[in-house]
Amino acid sequence: QVQLEESGGGLVQAGGSLRLSCSASGSIFNINTMGWYRRAPGKEREKVARITSVGSTDYADSVKGRFTISRDNAKDTIYLQMNSLKPEDTGVYYCKAERLRDSSWNIRDYWGQGTQVTVSS
Repeated sequence: QVQLEESGGGLVQAGGSLRLSCSASGSIFNINTMGWYRRAPGKEREKVARITSVGSTDYADSVKGRFTISRDNAKDTIYLQMNSLKPEDTGVYYCKAERLRDSSWNIRDYWGQGTQVTVSS
């Protein structure tokens, strides 16, 4: 079994910072791309940032220059440093592992349970 566990969410004032972490555990052989997605109240889930196994990144336009995604392959962990937070960044942030290959050689996507980020004005 593979699990993704997020941490680091919370309540912060506008202009503040938070750092999210997501660790994958279980019978993992390798993980291709990992990323962060969020669902704001009343909206569809959207991509925030993604990072490949070799460190290539892409970001949603709304977070470019404010958020930074990073990855520790040895720990199967990704991070999201969020600076200059705005009220519109509020939502549940989900971690996703794309095309994760487990020790039985199966490939599929996995999602974490999500962590709440609330930015007050």
